[in-house]
Amino acid sequence: MSLRVAYQGNPGSYSDLAVRHAFPDAERIPTPNFDALIGALQNGDVDHGLLPCENSLYGRVGGIHQLLPDSGLHIIGEHFQRVEHCLMAPRGATLADLRFAHSQDVALGQVRRVIAELKLQEVAESDTALSAKHVAEMNDKAHAAIASELAADIYGLSVLRRNVEDEAHNTTRFYIAAREPAWPAPDAPDIMTSFLFRVKNKPAALFSAMVGLATNGINMTKLESYMLGGQFVATQFLCEVEGHPAQPALARALDDMKHHADHVRVLGVYPVSPYRRTV
Repeated sequence: MSLRVAYQGNPGSYSDLAVRHAFPDAERIPTPNFDALIGALQNGDVDHGLLPCENSLYGRVGGIHQLLPDSGLHIIGEHFQRVEHCLMAPRGATLADLRFAHSQDVALGQVRRVIAELKLQEVAESDTALSAKHVAEMNDKAHAAIASELAADIYGLSVLRRNVEDEAHNTTRFYIAAREPAWPAPDAPDIMTSFLFRVKNKPAALFSAMVGLATNGINMTKLESYMLGGQFVATQFLCEVEGHPAQPALARALDDMKHHADHVRVLGVYPVSPYRRTV
């Protein structure tokens, strides 16, 4: 039986594309939103889920940092998906015919140059693939979509231009989530650990919590903060470091952190994506 892997969005979205690359033999399960994706994982309806956590242009993906920690799920891997936007329209349309560009608002913000060049009016949609679907259904040569080439294939649109994104490094990172942890062996190479911790609102709280990482030679790759419940008196941090919690150096660092921070909790221990070694 093949794996069932859930993603948020419609067929042809970049999340769909990410699943196809990360799990080429899996059954792909679209879900309407992140809550539904997490629910499918929690209920055992799917085996894994791909959750976008950050984009090289846009920054972190809102909602994931609030939903994942309380879900009881575990990060078991990461996947980096290159975002290659295409300008597509109904068959027979030309660039001169276009008047409107449909896409997700984030995607529209990533293709400013082509929109300005062609003098297109932006139409925000909830999803890049959904914009392609709507343009196909309208079958009006004045309307184009910004989406993946996969979306053009699925919805029968013609690609008028490829790689219209303003920045060539546009890439989205995904967490691969599951109900159970899947920690690699402590002596395995290239391991990443994601964990949460909270600090109190007092001088040098963050420095005190983090100093153990430096003194134990731990390389930190990510540190993000966000408030909990709208409170200003405490901050939660998502931290990612290279290493395994069972390795002596990281074990000492995490133990030291527990003396200065509350609720230190590991979200996942997983192999580093080969993509990191190519950039």
